[in-house]
Amino acid sequence: MTNQESGAHPAYRVVLEGGQAELVEKKSRFIATIRPVKTEREAVLFVEEMKKKYWDARHNCSAFVIGSRSELTRCSDDGEPAGTAGRPMLEALLQEEICNTAVVVTRYFGGILLGTGGLARAYSGAVREGLGACKVGIMRYGIRLFVDIDYTDLGRLLYLMEQKQLSPEHVDYTDTVRITLVVALEKAPSFLKQAADVTGARARFTKGETFYFVDKN
Repeated sequence: MTNQESGAHPAYRVVLEGGQAELVEKKSRFIATIRPVKTEREAVLFVEEMKKKYWDARHNCSAFVIGSRSELTRCSDDGEPAGTAGRPMLEALLQEEICNTAVVVTRYFGGILLGTGGLARAYSGAVREGLGACKVGIMRYGIRLFVDIDYTDLGRLLYLMEQKQLSPEHVDYTDTVRITLVVALEKAPSFLKQAADVTGARARFTKGETFYFVDKN
């Protein structure tokens, strides 16, 4: 695959399972709640949900990033001095290259002023703490492959797949074996060549659809 093709479908990080963490700075509580989102509407509804949940908090600042290339970004200071909350929160997501993710940091004021620099550090720090409580994965662009193979070659192919950290989606055992698996698009050509080598070119491959998938390795 060419670099141009690779750039057309970049890998990106996402939150697979949301989480929550708390940071305390000079008696102020900063509660970061993070959730995966796919659309701006989902993100807006999530922010509204957190504002209702923490209705008694002084601030519920927010930020979200939508799209594999971070095409859509939004942030809100929710009453904090301009640029001290939403922007640092958004920058924390962008620095971690996290996409399709929304975060709300709820602040319960502790009675001590933090100053603009202190606020920015606290809000961005809360986001990083929140991400640490989440399950994060990588989305890669891949292709589904169907491999028809004889039982005599099965062991060698399965060993190659293990070496490549590839797990079958499904295996059908009949007179022959059909293995269904997903391979990152840029790795598919080398895998197909190696699979042909270890099976003496007896394995028969059919290419399926291409799509983004969660890379668990």
